[in-house]
Amino acid sequence: MASKWRGRHGSGGGHAARWIAAVAAVCALAGCASPARDDPAPPAVVPLFPGQAWPSGADALQLKWQDYFVDARLRELIALALENNRDLRMALHRSAQARAVFEAQRAERFPVIGLSAGVDRSRVPGDLNLTGAPVIGSRHEAGLGVASWEIDLWGRLQNLQGAALENFLATQAGRRAAAASLVTQVAGGYLALRETDERLALARRFTASRAESLRIFTRRMEEGATSRLNVTQVETLWMQARALGAQLEQSRAAQAHALALLVGAPADLAPAADLLTERDPVGDADPGLTSDMLLHRPDIAAAEHQLQAEDANVGAARAAFFPRVVLTASAGTASAELEGLFASGSRAWVFSPHVSLPLFDGGRRRANLGMAEARRQQAVANYEKTVQEAFRDVADALSARRWTAEQAAIAQGALAVQAERARLAQLRYDHGAAAYLEVLDAQRDLLAAEQQRVQARRLALAGRVGVYAALGGGSLSMTLASEAP
Repeated sequence: MASKWRGRHGSGGGHAARWIAAVAAVCALAGCASPARDDPAPPAVVPLFPGQAWPSGADALQLKWQDYFVDARLRELIALALENNRDLRMALHRSAQARAVFEAQRAERFPVIGLSAGVDRSRVPGDLNLTGAPVIGSRHEAGLGVASWEIDLWGRLQNLQGAALENFLATQAGRRAAAASLVTQVAGGYLALRETDERLALARRFTASRAESLRIFTRRMEEGATSRLNVTQVETLWMQARALGAQLEQSRAAQAHALALLVGAPADLAPAADLLTERDPVGDADPGLTSDMLLHRPDIAAAEHQLQAEDANVGAARAAFFPRVVLTASAGTASAELEGLFASGSRAWVFSPHVSLPLFDGGRRRANLGMAEARRQQAVANYEKTVQEAFRDVADALSARRWTAEQAAIAQGALAVQAERARLAQLRYDHGAAAYLEVLDAQRDLLAAEQQRVQARRLALAGRVGVYAALGGGSLSMTLASEAP
């Protein structure tokens, strides 16, 4: 808004010219005195894991989950989760908030230009003017002005904008990490549910078999063909199978509830028709494990963006030690009468630059700089730790994939051995060469071996999911075009 204009046009123009020249000189010096610092990310301290094989192949960061998870129902659940999961929605809104903060900070570097118009009417008592009579006056103004535009000579606003941008990019990386984590969580929950369904089917079949055996042995006892001891032994095995079935029913209900919460929408969680041990619902990536690839993991990318944001905050804190130049200017017309507002000679303008530099603030600026530098060092440590944890995650995942696959093969062999043992024990009992207790022990161990085979199979598949998750979970393929600032 234009303020009251005094002085001749020539005098005001000369003062403005001198101010412009002074500001231009300060701007020229600013290029040699910028406090901003552009430090590269520190080299990551990566531990070496002895005895770990690092295979070569496709980049798992680019591998889409639709290509890795081949089970149709699992794909449907993942798609529903990516659309309806509440944690992912919160990550999306956090990213939107960070984007808004960045845009607001970027706007600070531009002048605020606005139109203004106003009228002032005042009365001055007679004892306050030379005429001795009261005077009533009016002032009408209209103009275009710039309100408090800071010239960013030392990079303070630029660094604050850079920090806001890096924080926004960190939230975008966090959003991709949340999406990748959700995919692996849904896959893990689905595999656990499939494992429980198959184990429950085995327990139900065994319970029905033992119930039939109990009926036969009860009938034989009534006819005096067997002892009460054999009946109680068969009944014990039947009760154990029923107890296992009840435990698995409870476990399945809890797993289904957890998976439904992850999905966030109604989904078909009925038992599948096929068996987990008969097909592969999950692919088996052969990733190319290079350090450059792992550095693109979303958690590492987020840590690097946070480090760069703290670098920018340090630059902004250093800029506080330099003078601040703020310009306020307006141009328009002013007149005592409304009809003269646009008449010849009513032109008015104000050019008001201000330079400020605190001389004493009790150490506030130095404390702010120390805090910014300490936060940067904390971000450095967090970045290094994140990289180290990423390499450990990959090493653990590869080790788990290798050894769980071997455990699944062993469990398959153990099941074959236990099945043969149960068959031979039954033959020995049928020929009177062994007591029925030997048959019961063999059948009990056979049930346990069947359960262990299903568990080992699920762990082997979970190992594949673990490798996919440790390598970023296809996070780069989840980047949206709308994420760019």
